[in-house]
Order: sequence, then structure tokens, then C-alpha cells
Amino acid sequence: MTPGYFPGNILFLAIFLAANAFFFYTVYKLYKIMLLGKPEDRFGQYRERIKSVLVYVFGQKRVLREPSGIGHFIIFWSFIVITIASIETFGVGIYHNFSYEPIIGKLLYNLLYFIQDMFCAGVLVALAVALYRRFVIKPLRLESDDPKATLDAVIIIGLIAVLIIFLFGSRAVDAQLYTRGEGKYFPPLAIISQILSHLFSGASVDTLKFWSTFFWWSHTIIILAFLVYIPFSKHLHILAAIPNVFFRRLGPVGELSKMDLEDEEAESFGVANIEDFTWKQLLDLYACTECGRCAENCPATLTGKPLNPKYVIHHMKEHLIKKGKLLIESSGEESVGSQNSKETGTEARSELEKSLIGDVVSKDALWSCTTCGSCMENCPVFIEHVHKIVDMRRYLVLTESDFPTEVTTLFKNLETNSNPWGIGFSQRGDWAKDLPVKPLSEDSNVEYLLYVGCSGAFDDRGQKVAKAVVKLLYEAGVSFGILGAEGKCCGDTARRLGNEYLFQMMAADLVEIINSYGVKKIIVTCPHGYNCLKHEYPQFGGEWEVVHHTQFIARLLEEGRLKLKKDLSGVFTYHDSCYLGRYNGIYEAPRQILQKLGLTLKEMEKNREKGFCCGAGGGRMWLEEKIGTRINYARCDQALAVNPQGIATACPFCLTMFDDALKAKDKIEEIELKDIAELVAEAIK
Repeated sequence: MTPGYFPGNILFLAIFLAANAFFFYTVYKLYKIMLLGKPEDRFGQYRERIKSVLVYVFGQKRVLREPSGIGHFIIFWSFIVITIASIETFGVGIYHNFSYEPIIGKLLYNLLYFIQDMFCAGVLVALAVALYRRFVIKPLRLESDDPKATLDAVIIIGLIAVLIIFLFGSRAVDAQLYTRGEGKYFPPLAIISQILSHLFSGASVDTLKFWSTFFWWSHTIIILAFLVYIPFSKHLHILAAIPNVFFRRLGPVGELSKMDLEDEEAESFGVANIEDFTWKQLLDLYACTECGRCAENCPATLTGKPLNPKYVIHHMKEHLIKKGKLLIESSGEESVGSQNSKETGTEARSELEKSLIGDVVSKDALWSCTTCGSCMENCPVFIEHVHKIVDMRRYLVLTESDFPTEVTTLFKNLETNSNPWGIGFSQRGDWAKDLPVKPLSEDSNVEYLLYVGCSGAFDDRGQKVAKAVVKLLYEAGVSFGILGAEGKCCGDTARRLGNEYLFQMMAADLVEIINSYGVKKIIVTCPHGYNCLKHEYPQFGGEWEVVHHTQFIARLLEEGRLKLKKDLSGVFTYHDSCYLGRYNGIYEAPRQILQKLGLTLKEMEKNREKGFCCGAGGGRMWLEEKIGTRINYARCDQALAVNPQGIATACPFCLTMFDDALKAKDKIEEIELKDIAELVAEAIK
């Protein structure tokens, strides 16, 4: 069956059309399953979305953050190059003399073959490295609790390797045939193929034609087999990655969705079933590459907690595909039970009855999340793990009233006194009684509201930071005031723990109070409050210019409104708050301040985008940590590893967690623990 000649071309067309029909039918079924999700508007801003695809898919920007990403970059582009080559290969299957050469000219044709040869050779090296990493180095992120995952990876790697070997074989034979005056023009710049052609120099023309046919059919069948296999493998991400990046969240990463709590038709709130997610959240599941970068950077995973974000996404994808198929094919339990066999019906019913929370994703995994965003920051295809976890927490809290026991007291304190400790709200302004600042109720003719949150108002350590900020603002001549006794908690903790009802109630109260004074600008001392007021309060009418105190202090120093009267000394390391850094991109302002103070800054191994959580986010500040190593202890060890004299941060939660860890390690007297504002306040004495 020589390719391009009758009846070989007819056979090829039949196989080609059958493979493509099966492929598109399978993809269509997956698309229908995805549409089981709730509506969500991810359209608009198309220029930015196209740019995202170019930068993050074709440019592989996030993948290349790590050395191992180079191999994936080569494989990715080799896949594109092979696809271009395959079009010519398919053309030959229809007409034996088909070639790109008459279309693009000899020069470009030679260049194309040269590039294809180089990439194909590169991908063989990359595949060898991939196998070595998987079976010899065995990094954490490549581990899997699904025995099929490793087999799947090996099958894909094997298919790609054999595909390239047969491509080289086919080209080597074609090059040899061309030198014998047989066959079509073969580019001399296809250097590797030309070298390999010498392996067939002793073969007769008939033998060469046999091998040409063999390699062509083998190469073609593998391509089509790969096409058919993709939708059933973990490499489904090849199809889903581009749309998932295209429809990625373009707004603030740290903004959670606003729930409609007044929906009278809602039978429950939050996500209890896989189909309760939005279509984009389900597309996330298809797009997962199972690369493990999320788990490799997850503080919960790395400290022995039951949460592994890779497994969460993988298990939900498996559940979605199985349940989604049944939901589409079946109108209810009766039709499921009337499947071809009793065994099939029982299995189908079991999948439909499987609980998303409990059977697919454990409750312990959900409550282990610190919402630090490291999983999302390191995901090459922009999967939104945190939003899914919070949505499932919302169901547990709002519908099932199922949450850790210590959260009961926390919610009660937030509801009755608007702070986690339950201290009387009338005392919220006591911290500032002897300071040169007035509440807005006494003087609202100011430029800025200083919002110190609950820590700044009630926690002894947080009060020191708040007082330092007041001192700096007063020294710089900034016009500002506080809310005093009228202040309220921003509700960030309630929202991250899933109590959307309580959060919305608190947000409405605080927005009303702030807007009643005509506030336009707010300085916030807590990254959690900063993220909440800046990105989530606009959902409730809070349209303000919100700035974190480190940004503002850096600006005052730059403008010369704050004069440093002495240099500080010592080696400090800086801890990036997750909600200040990953969620809001504020990395440099705190570091610039430390350098201006004359301190020697020594970075921890995990810093900036790779920063390791202190363990307090997502409401974990108020929960017991009973499983594995305490996250704040692990982070403290990372800080101590650089032998600093001091640790600086810019978050009251982080201060508390480091203070606890340093005390546990008997280092509290040796290591100076300071907020950025406290250090600057020392320098202007």
C-alpha cells in the first residue's frame, strides 16, 4: 500500500477521517460535560487574552521559571514543528508527489527541514531527561496516587519518541532515494536526516521503497493513534491549555466571587456537586498538566497535610468525566439502572451518588488550605485552585454548618463584636488614645483613612505596628484619621473560611461607615485587609484608592517627606506576605525601605513569587494545626537558615506566626522580629 497511490491513498483517507471523526466526537462529549457547569462571564478584553496565550502558551513563560521547563519548551515546540511536518506527510498520503517546496520555495523549504531536524533531535534528548527525572530523580511533584498516571506518562513519552524515530527513518530513506534519482526533492539542509541516510547507502532502490512505505505508514498511524489517545490521557491539557489561558482571570487574583445570597430558588449555597462549579472552573480540570508545580510549592503539602492541590484537581477531573457522561446520557436514576448490565448500572449509580466533598476531596484537605495562592502562581495554565476550595468551604459552612469546632467561637466573635477575639467593639479605638490622630467622628476633613484592622486595634503586637505607622504619618505631615470605636473587621477571615453570609454583612456595615465620611483614600496596615478592601469591597460599593503602609512609607521616603536620622545595622531577611506579594505584586517596596535603612538584606531561598506561607492565611490563623509539621515552624527554619540578626515582614498575621515559631525554637531573644514600619520609626528618632 504505497502512500499516495491507489488504493493506498483511499485506505489512508479512510483511516484519517475515522480517526479525526472519533477524536472530534470525543472532544465534543468533553465539551458537553464542561457545559454542565454554571454560567460565568470570561469574555471581553480580547487583546489581553490573546497576549496571554502568546506569552504563557507559546512563550511558555511560567514553565521556563524552572530549569526543567527547558525540556518542556523543546517538546512543546517540537510538537508544533512535527504538526507542520505531519501536514506534508498527510498530503503525501493522498498524492505521492505532494510537497511544501513548490509552495514556499527551496530556500524556505530547506530552512523548515533544518529547524524540524534540530527540534526533533532536541526532543529526543528532552524525553530521555524526562524519563531520568521520573524514574531516577523522582521529584515530589511527579509523584502520583494514581497508578495509571505513570503508565500514561510512559505511553506518551514512548509514542513521541517512536514517532520521531520513524520520522527520521522516513526522511533518511527519502534522502537516499533522492540521491539515487528516485523520489522528490529532499533538502540538503536537513542535516541529521542526511547523516542518517548513510545507514541505507547499501540498500537497493526496491528495499529503500519498502522502508519508505514502512516508515511512512508507521509514522502516520502513530500520529493518528496519538490523536485518538489524547482525550483519554492526562495530555488532555494539550487541547485545554490554550482556551484555559485565554479565559484566565484577568482581574485581581485575590478577589473571590460574590455569592447571590438572595437567590430564592437556591437549594444550597456553595459547591456541593462537581456540576455546581462554573464552566471555566471545569475547564480548569481539563487543562491540568499534572506537572505537580502546585504541590511542589504548597505549604500544606510540604508540611505533611492531607492537601495536595494536584490530587484535588486530578480527582475532580476523573469524577467530572465519569459523572458528566452519566448525567448527559441519563435522565435520572431509573435510566442509569437500566444500563446494559446490572454491574454497569450499579457502578454508574455509585458514581452519581459519590460525594464531591468527602469522597472526591476530603474535608481535611479543604480545611488545610492557607489560600496562599502559591499553587495558582506556579501553575503554567492558570488553574484557580483556591477559588474552588473556598467554594466548597462555602457549602460546608453555609449549607451544612460543618466546620472545625474552633471556628464556631471565631464566627460568633466576628458577628457580635466584629473582631476575632470577641473584645468589646467600643474598645477598638483605645490603642490610639495618646497618639496624634483623631477618629473621623471628631475630624473627617482628612486626606487619608488609616485602617489598622483588628490586629492593629486589639492585638498587642499589632498595636505596636499601628502606632509606628501613626508616628511616621504624623512625622511626614500626612493628613489622616482613623475610625476609632466605629471601626469594623474587614471580614477577610470569614470569607476565606467560607462564611460568605457573615462576610457580606460585615462588608456592608464597613462600606456604609467609610462612605458616610466621604473617604477617598485608605492606608491599610494588614495585607489581608488591603487585598479585601482594594479588590473585594468594590463588589459592595467600596470604591477607594487603597494603599498598603509599606508602599506609602516607600513613597514618603522617596519624596523626602520622611527624613532618616540614623542608619540601622545588621543582617535582616524579609518574609513576603502571600496577600501582599503573590496576590498584589508588592515585592520591591519593602525591600527598598530595608536597603535605605542601611540594613543588609539576605534573602531566604523561597522569596518573592516563590515565597513560603507563614501558615496564617485562609482563616488558618484561628485553627489548630494538628497534622504534620507546623507551617510557621517550617518557614521560620527557612529564615534561620540564612543566619539573620533580624526578620522583617509587613503583615500582623506573619508577625504573630513568626513570634510563635521563634519562641518555640528558643530564638525569640536572639532574633529581632519587626514590621517594616517599626524599623523606619526607629530610624527617624
